[in-house]
Amino acid sequence: MARIYPFRALRYDTSRVRMEDVVTQPYDKITPEMQQGYYERSPYNLIRIILGKREPDDTEPQDFLPTGEQAHNCYTRAAESLKEWREERILAEEAEPALYGYSQTYTVPHTSEVRERRGFIALGHLYDYADKVVYRHEQTFPKHKSDRLALFKATRAYCEQIYMLYSDPAFTSEKLIFGAKAGDGPGKDTRPADLAITDEYGVVHRVWKLTDPSLINLIVTAMADKKLIIADGHHRYETSVAYAKERSAQLKLALGEPLDPDEKVGPGHLPAPPFPEAAMMMTFVNMDASGITILPTHRVVFGLENFSSANFITDASRYFDITEVADNLAGQALIERLATTPGESFIAATGDGNYILTPRPEEIAPLLVGMPPKQRQLGVAQLHGVVLDHLLGLDQDTITRLGNVHYIRDAQEAVALVESGEADVTFLIKPITLEQLRDVSLSGDVMPQKSTDFYPKLLSGLAIYALD
Repeated sequence: MARIYPFRALRYDTSRVRMEDVVTQPYDKITPEMQQGYYERSPYNLIRIILGKREPDDTEPQDFLPTGEQAHNCYTRAAESLKEWREERILAEEAEPALYGYSQTYTVPHTSEVRERRGFIALGHLYDYADKVVYRHEQTFPKHKSDRLALFKATRAYCEQIYMLYSDPAFTSEKLIFGAKAGDGPGKDTRPADLAITDEYGVVHRVWKLTDPSLINLIVTAMADKKLIIADGHHRYETSVAYAKERSAQLKLALGEPLDPDEKVGPGHLPAPPFPEAAMMMTFVNMDASGITILPTHRVVFGLENFSSANFITDASRYFDITEVADNLAGQALIERLATTPGESFIAATGDGNYILTPRPEEIAPLLVGMPPKQRQLGVAQLHGVVLDHLLGLDQDTITRLGNVHYIRDAQEAVALVESGEADVTFLIKPITLEQLRDVSLSGDVMPQKSTDFYPKLLSGLAIYALD
């Protein structure tokens, strides 16, 4: 059972700040240049909380220090900033619990197509994957989780949302929230938005505040039987589950049991988590609605000893049909050429030329026997299992240890690194489809790291879930 809850969000006072100056992209998509830009944009920019600058005399997080020693680091500074902004009423708590409709209108990169992705922000109960309510689609890494846990403990707040997918062909929540018929395009809503922001990528983010208890409970009920798939935010989700379990033991309250055992919903009752850490802020998006875009993330390989393009193509020809691509194609033109190829083909861009590699199923099958059946059908999994692991000797442990595979969205940038001689080879791949994502996730499998890139990202700073 997927339990969701309304909450009294902390929100920026728009009479005190300009929203475009204080919101950010998700922390893991922020480059050092973006971080500096956010710092300069406003003293109240959320960057100071979600990804504060590190200083030379910073200590370890509090949990790693001897008893009695006080931490001083980016996490403690984040907590101080959050406390000060609340005291100054830059961030103010809503008067009543709410859910928040959320839409993003955007142009698909490298096209002129405009799409709108709709969902809603709420608290979502935290479940172990074993409970078969929430499903993942990629692996996580301990370093990233320890960083987020230190931040959550210091600030006692969730400033960013997990991006969750669910399936509802009836579009129940969309009709309740937006007052529009399923399939209506941008601008067809009967409820005007309470907030509209245009981010640095030209994406228009709109928010609707929903406080009617009857409406909230209808949405809560509609979501109760849904399975949830994490689109973005695996590290934050798993960190939050660990934090919830820790607090469950400390408070002697069961994580899996509701605050109200009867789970009654009605005009005079709104559901609530059994304790604050048992839930976190999420944006829920219906997979059956239009507007979802998944972009490919290309693989750029560095630091291979004695790498030879000719030898690589010869070795690869044992497992793939090889087609050389015209020399005048580069970057996005290569992606457009790849889109016309059959099945799970991908492109190897080398210093000596560009090649389409089309797998021969009977040849690659023996190299994929240790892989779950659903994964074997994915081009990105075949690339990792056959090319990176078998041909180049780069299994996941090696990639993690050496860091010599970079993940880059922009095809032009990825190919340019090979052309300049900085990289040995770039592999341009096709995007994962929603159907593939659903099949792999619900079967309990995971894809290789960085298999999906959902666009656009959820904006951070629209709402904050404060645990205290």
